[in-house]
Amino acid sequence: MATQSKIENLVIVESPTKAKTISNFLGKNYKVESSFGHVRDLPKSKLGIDVENNFEPQYIIPRKIQKKVTALKKIAQKAETIILATDEDREGEAIAWHLKSALEIEDDKPTQRIVFHEITKEAIQDALKNPREINLNLVDAQQARRVLDRLVGYKLSPFLWKKVVRGLSAGRVQSVALHLIAQRETEIKAFKPDEYWTILATLKAKTGEFEAILSKIDGKVISKLDLKNKSETDVIVEDLKKAAFKILKIERKETRRNPFPPFITSTLQQTSSRYLGFSSKKTMVLAQQLYEHGHITYMRTDSLNLSNEALGKAKTWIHENLGGSYECESKYYKTKSRIAQEAHRPTNPNLSPKEFGNKDGSKLDKDQQKVYDLIWRRFIASQLPAAVFDATNIEIEAKSKKTEYGLKTNGNILKFDGFLKVWPAKIEEKEIPELRENGSLNLKKLDPEQHFTEPPPRYNEASLIKVLEENGIGRPSTYAPIISVILTRNYVEKIQGRFHLTEIGTVVDKVISENFPEIVDTGFTAKMEENLDEIAEGRKEWRQTIKEFHDPFSEHLEKKYEEVAKLEPEQEKTNEKCEKCGREMIIKFGRFGKFMACSGFPECKNAKSLKNPPKEIGLICPKCKEGQVVEKRVNRKGRARGKIFWGCSRYPDCDYASWTNPTEPPKEEKGKVRSKKSPKPIPKEIGE
Repeated sequence: MATQSKIENLVIVESPTKAKTISNFLGKNYKVESSFGHVRDLPKSKLGIDVENNFEPQYIIPRKIQKKVTALKKIAQKAETIILATDEDREGEAIAWHLKSALEIEDDKPTQRIVFHEITKEAIQDALKNPREINLNLVDAQQARRVLDRLVGYKLSPFLWKKVVRGLSAGRVQSVALHLIAQRETEIKAFKPDEYWTILATLKAKTGEFEAILSKIDGKVISKLDLKNKSETDVIVEDLKKAAFKILKIERKETRRNPFPPFITSTLQQTSSRYLGFSSKKTMVLAQQLYEHGHITYMRTDSLNLSNEALGKAKTWIHENLGGSYECESKYYKTKSRIAQEAHRPTNPNLSPKEFGNKDGSKLDKDQQKVYDLIWRRFIASQLPAAVFDATNIEIEAKSKKTEYGLKTNGNILKFDGFLKVWPAKIEEKEIPELRENGSLNLKKLDPEQHFTEPPPRYNEASLIKVLEENGIGRPSTYAPIISVILTRNYVEKIQGRFHLTEIGTVVDKVISENFPEIVDTGFTAKMEENLDEIAEGRKEWRQTIKEFHDPFSEHLEKKYEEVAKLEPEQEKTNEKCEKCGREMIIKFGRFGKFMACSGFPECKNAKSLKNPPKEIGLICPKCKEGQVVEKRVNRKGRARGKIFWGCSRYPDCDYASWTNPTEPPKEEKGKVRSKKSPKPIPKEIGE
C-alpha cells in the first residue's frame, strides 16, 4: 500500500469561500482547508461551565462538525507546518486556539498564526512573512463574553419559565435592546401632542419673491410652542397685514460640508438599512461574501483607521478619474477603538462598481453590487474635499402701530460639489433674489399653519444600532445577532420597517427590568464591554471579571426565586365552543402571547391563533364574485412586512389581491397619463 505524501504547509481558515480565494495566491507547497467555523463550543444540553472550578468552560466538539474535525486532524498529522489563518478579531483568534486543541496539535509541531485585513495576494504574502503566536488575551476576551452570555442565558431563562411561561429566553445584551424598544413604546403611549402654529410670509421685492417665517415679536425670539392656538395666531396675522416690511440685515458667507468618514460596521449597517432597506443580518452576510472573495477589507470593525497604502490608492484613483480641484491632502479620521483594525474599504479602488467584470473578470450579484457600491463610494468620498455652499441669511423687520415683528429666511446654493461628486446626498438648494439692506418689501400673502408635536418614532434597524453603539452596548459582530434574536423569539415584530413590541415581549421586559434592573441598565452593560476590551488588552483577568459579575447576580437570582410570585394571567372566557370536543374555548398565555385553547386541555389539545380577523370593506370580490374583499397585512418576512393590501376572503381558493383599496378612486398624477398595464401582482401566501 502506497504511503500518502507529506504536506509542506497546511493553511486552515473558517470558510470554504475564503479557502478558495486564498488558495489562488499560494503555490503547490500550500494546502488550504476550511474548518467551517467554530470546532468547539459549550454544550447546548447543559450550562457547560464549572462554576465551582473557577468558571472552567467545558468545551465539546459539536456532533455536526465531528466528521470535519476528524478529517482535518488526519491532514494536520501529515503537514510539516500548520498555519492558522482565521479572522483577526477575537472570534477568529478563539477559533485558531480551539483548532489547535481540537486537532491535537503538539507543542513541538511547527504552528504559526497569521492575520490579514484583506484577502489579496500582497496581504497574504505579507502575513506569511510575519507569523505570530496566538494572542491569548484576545482568546480570553472571547471566552469571557461566551461564558458571561451563557451564565445569564442559562440561569435567567429558567426563571422566566417558572415565573411566566415555559420556552422563554433571556440574554445579557438582547435584554438591553428589548428594554430600549419597550421604553420607546412607553414614551409613545404616554405622549400627548401639543398644538402650535407658524406664520409664513410671502414677500415681494423688485427682483422677485421669497418666503420668510415669523421668528420674533417685540425682540423676543418665538420658541416652537409659543403660538399655541388659532385665535392667538389670527390676531398676529391681522396685525402683520398692516405692518411695513423692510430688510434689516443680509449676511452672506461661504459654508462647507465635510465628507463622512469611511464605514465602520455599525454605520455600514445603518446606511444599508436606510438606503437599501437591507436588514443588518443581510448586510453582514453580503459584506462577508465580498470580504471572502477579496473585494473589501475585513467586515467587522469599529475603527476609522485607514492605512497609508489605502490612502495612496484613493489619491491615485481621484487623480486619474477626477483630478483638478477634487485632489486634496489625505484625510485621517479619529477612532474610538483602542484595538485598531481598519475601516471598510475596497481592496482595489480602481474597481469602481460600474467596472466590475470589465477589468478583472469579477462578478457580483445584484445585492453584493449594492453593498460594494456603498463601501466604495464612502471610501473614495472620505478622501475628497468638502462641498462648498454660498449661504445667505436675511433678517426682516415688520412694524405695525402696536408691535415690531422679526422674520427670517435663508438661501443655500451649491458652489462646488466636492465629495458629493461621488457620494450623492439630498441637497436642498434655495435661491434668494438679489436684495439690499433697508430695502422695502411688499407683503403678498400670509400663511398661518397648524402643527402638532409628534411622539418619538419607533426604532428601525438603523436607529436601534445607532443607540446601541452610542451607549456602548455590544460590538461590531453582535449588532446583527442581537436584532435577529429578539425578532426570532417574537419579542418584537417589524411592521413597515419599525420595531413593535409584542405582548410576550412586554411581559419579558417587565419581569426582567423590575427584578434584574442591572441586566437592562445601559451603563452596566457598557461597563462590561469595557471590561472585555481590557481583557483583550491584557489589563484584566477574565475569570476574575466573570466572578465579579456572577457572584452577586447568582445571589440576587436565588432571592428572586423566593420573592417573585408566578405570573398567572386570568383565563378569559369566550363564546366559542371547541369544534373537536364541544367544550368552552378560553384564552391562555403562552410563549408567543395570548392564544385560544380548549378548556378541556390536556384531554383536548385544540388551540387557535388570536390574530385579528380581516376587516371587510363591503365589496364583493371582483374575481370570484363569491367572497368579500377584506383588508389584510403582509405577514411574511421582507420589506413589505406589515404593509396593507386588499384580497379575497376565500383565499387560497381565490387569489385576488390589490395594493390599492378598490373602493377608492384611482389617484392620478398631474400631467401624467395612467398606464393601462395591470398593477404589479402581489405574490401568493403573503397575507394573514
